Amino acid sequence: MDLKVTTLDGKAAGSIALPDDIFGLEPRADILQRMVRYQLARRQAGTHRTKRRGEIRATGAKLGRQKGSGRARHGSRVAPQFRGGGKAFGPLQRSHAHDLPKRVRALALKHALSDKARGEKLMVIADAAAEAPKTKALAERLGKLGLTNALVVDGAEVEANFALAARNIVGVDVLPVQGINVYDILRRDTLVLTKAAVEALTERFK
Repeated sequence: MDLKVTTLDGKAAGSIALPDDIFGLEPRADILQRMVRYQLARRQAGTHRTKRRGEIRATGAKLGRQKGSGRARHGSRVAPQFRGGGKAFGPLQRSHAHDLPKRVRALALKHALSDKARGEKLMVIADAAAEAPKTKALAERLGKLGLTNALVVDGAEVEANFALAARNIVGVDVLPVQGINVYDILRRDTLVLTKAAVEALTERFK
């Protein structure tokens, strides 16, 4: 698969061959769904917690006599039905993460890349660099390319001026190639890869 390479100014910069085993697969929604669920589950803090009966400090004395009051035979003030009592079956601090095989995770990333390529939502640029960290100037350049909702993936390191200029643009995310992931690819309309990112992905899945 050959794709045209452009610059941030919209000028042609040749073409690049994309490996079919990475960008030419038939996307499977079930694999993508499993990966997104895996990522979102790992991102949950799981810090919500309530106290059980054994953790409440209160008197241990019986509330009232056993018989003769006409009321229920309560024996503990920390029972769940009382104000200030323990919570019955409340949430506990835990990890929401679950396992997903490494092969499935790698395959999901390939399917996400293939999905963008198949939907013509993949763009390759020569490089992602800015002369100065000016948000307005970069927003205008991206707007001329039609990139209002995009994920830009650079090589091993994102150029400093580009990263500073892009961080305040709503709808545009910038990541180094090590941080590329299925969730961020799918949540943006367009995927923009630099030539360095394409080379790194090709080497990664070789």
